[in-house]
Amino acid sequence: MKYAFVLSAVAFVFSVGRCHGNTTTWGNGGTGATLAVCQPDSCALISELSAMRERLAGTIATQDGLLQSVNSLVKDMAVSRAQLELCGSQTLELRKINEEQNHQLKALRESMGSEGPRVAFSVALGDSVGPFDKDSTLKYQRIISNMGSGYNPATGTFTAMVRGVYYFSYTMYNNNSGQPNSVVSLMMNSQRMVSTWDTEGDDSHDSATNGAAVQLEVGDSVFIKLYANRLLYDDGYYYNTFSGFLLFNM
Repeated sequence: MKYAFVLSAVAFVFSVGRCHGNTTTWGNGGTGATLAVCQPDSCALISELSAMRERLAGTIATQDGLLQSVNSLVKDMAVSRAQLELCGSQTLELRKINEEQNHQLKALRESMGSEGPRVAFSVALGDSVGPFDKDSTLKYQRIISNMGSGYNPATGTFTAMVRGVYYFSYTMYNNNSGQPNSVVSLMMNSQRMVSTWDTEGDDSHDSATNGAAVQLEVGDSVFIKLYANRLLYDDGYYYNTFSGFLLFNM
């Protein structure tokens, strides 16, 4: 607004303040030559105002260009701000997801690494047994592992020292020659869990495996029963095995 006012003022002065002719009469009777005289100060002022007008016009054009550049920058900054806000929102969401996963991982590590009982054993016969005139508990003398000391080789029985779910398995190998005659069962206390049976045919060198996951209370016993008048073959290759471990306590 102020630049337009100055330009108008300059235009006004320029239009009314031109050099004008003063008539000087030479001779008698008011006749003679005339001489146009320019006032020096007025001409210099007009020239200066004209130059100022041109400079102001250039300044206004420059400012218009700068204003357009500033407006473009403002628009770009608005777009960038929107993009930054979107990135910030996505970053916050990812942070929440990471925190939730960290909590889940921490809980999993605590559940896996919590100090609890570690129970596992694996044993083998190593010698042939049977036949006996009554059902008998197999006493596996070859101790492969016995973490937690739950298995007793003197009795052939595993005794639970903690309430939980356990997994047990065993392998039975029948007689090495002649008529097969092997029957054994996985027992929990006095209850039969699973069994293997081989008493028919004329083949030999057969083996069978069975297992079960069972819930035990403290003091419950698990063992392998060889039935009366049955037998198993074994030697240093350890065909007959009995294993178990704690899956989780309760």
